[in-house]
Amino acid sequence: MTLNKISPLFILASFLSLACVQAKVHYHKWEITYQYKSPDCFNKLAITINGQTPGPTIYASQGDTIVVAVKNSLLTENTAIHWHGIRQIGTPWMDGTEGVTQCPVLPGDTFIYRFVVDRPGTYIYHSHYGMQRSAGLNGMIVVKVPEGFKEPFTYDREYNILLNDWWHNSTYDQATGLLMPENQFKFVGEPQSLLLNGRGRFNCSLAASGSCNASHPECEPLKLTVVPGNTYLLRIASVTSLSALNFEIEGHSLTVVEADGHYVDPFIVKNLNIYSGETYSVILKADQDPTRNYWLVSNVVSRKPGTPTGTGLLNYYGIPRGRFPPTAPPSGPLWNDTYYRMKQSWATRAHPNFNEPPPAKSNRVIILLNTQNRIDGLTRWSLNNVSHDFPHTPYLVAVKNNLRHVFEQKPPPETYDIKNYDINVPPPNRNATRSTAIYKLEFGSVVDVILQNANTLTANNSETHPWHLHGHDFWVLGSGWGKFNPETDPKNYNLKDPIMKNNVALQPYAWTAIRFKADNPGVWAFHCHIESHFFMGMGIVFEEGVSRLGKLPTSIMGCGKSKLGN
Repeated sequence: MTLNKISPLFILASFLSLACVQAKVHYHKWEITYQYKSPDCFNKLAITINGQTPGPTIYASQGDTIVVAVKNSLLTENTAIHWHGIRQIGTPWMDGTEGVTQCPVLPGDTFIYRFVVDRPGTYIYHSHYGMQRSAGLNGMIVVKVPEGFKEPFTYDREYNILLNDWWHNSTYDQATGLLMPENQFKFVGEPQSLLLNGRGRFNCSLAASGSCNASHPECEPLKLTVVPGNTYLLRIASVTSLSALNFEIEGHSLTVVEADGHYVDPFIVKNLNIYSGETYSVILKADQDPTRNYWLVSNVVSRKPGTPTGTGLLNYYGIPRGRFPPTAPPSGPLWNDTYYRMKQSWATRAHPNFNEPPPAKSNRVIILLNTQNRIDGLTRWSLNNVSHDFPHTPYLVAVKNNLRHVFEQKPPPETYDIKNYDINVPPPNRNATRSTAIYKLEFGSVVDVILQNANTLTANNSETHPWHLHGHDFWVLGSGWGKFNPETDPKNYNLKDPIMKNNVALQPYAWTAIRFKADNPGVWAFHCHIESHFFMGMGIVFEEGVSRLGKLPTSIMGCGKSKLGN
């Protein structure tokens, strides 16, 4: 290999080999508790890490080891923490997905997560138990490139921005409403506020007396100070429980350079569409009038907004940090302009110097029709008319120890009646079934998954679903309107430079196609990242190569049939 033909990917791999010799271990000690917090000025119970929400940002370099001792002091609730976007190569039991890779952490117990961050980029962590993410148990992970490696962009400083939505009622209230029969069913509704780094502003005049304090320091707006002429890397992540968002910095353009830990062929946007579970890095140039401040805004898209704009401040150095701009906050694009959002997805392609083309063909194709159904009078979400349930024994333990009786062995369906199903009307068969069955993949095989959206139980309604795959990155091969055609649509797949991600949006009445290699031994969830939708069954589970794993750690056991003596 001649020097001028050495790719940046090869160079990065070489740096990683060196980094493994110099890798560091980062220790964190966390206590999970309920605390009264006022992130949007309204005082309510939140789940915190060492008393704060969002939790502390984890910083590391590629190849480093992260060790987090998590003590569950919630008293009456279990918990588990998922390291979203970290592939857990060689440590599938550290993925933090209750029911899939581990038993939950019981009240009073401490669980130690230990894993290697193998890829640089911007990631998140959050609870993967019940609906605790919505209660505040979340934060960011920043993985830097090895020292001496040159990224395909330059900047003077970086900032982290964590976007979230926030409710005033408890997750117990929300979960109870979702579990009620049809005539009493209560959806979680639109959030009361949008938060930027855990800060928002609710109109206290709408709250009961004494419950809201507009001058509380916890709801002071986020302020990012910039020096005129300097360049900034903004690491932006979304841990929303429902809302798709559009992020904008008034008067400034943003250059997208990274998505879900992969370098992007740079492109410029006025504002950034970001879905739950996604992360982006963008370049901001402080090149506007330096005699004033500008709005940072977060607006709801893909749902009719019932939540005020979330705001923060871009502060030009020398201007008082708390001075509000002389303009109104931008309202963002039209909430139902799906084409606007699709254009950003189509523009997101792999950086030419960091491109890993996908295999030309797949060994298996799974087509998943996404519908809303009723099961025994309950509202559920289903895939190919099957709504997923989780067993009491984690799949990883059950598969490794051959406990076949703890989950259903009949394989779930791999397609639906494509020819005859009309995605533009409510399901003709409102009833579906529940199952704990999983998809067993041949280790090393290449798998295509086609996500097909359709009408919900409500006429003329189809919703956006951000899908997240644990344990893998996948290639986004394409997306389009209407019903996926397995004969013609694959001919238009992007096999040249598709972006790799771990999270992808499925738009209303549309389809999205992904491809991945089943090359990471373990059991991995693939699900909608909207908290209530996953809670209501919108997900599946893949198993691959578990027989290649050594003995599982006993720390992940202790529930269901994994208890001693069972």
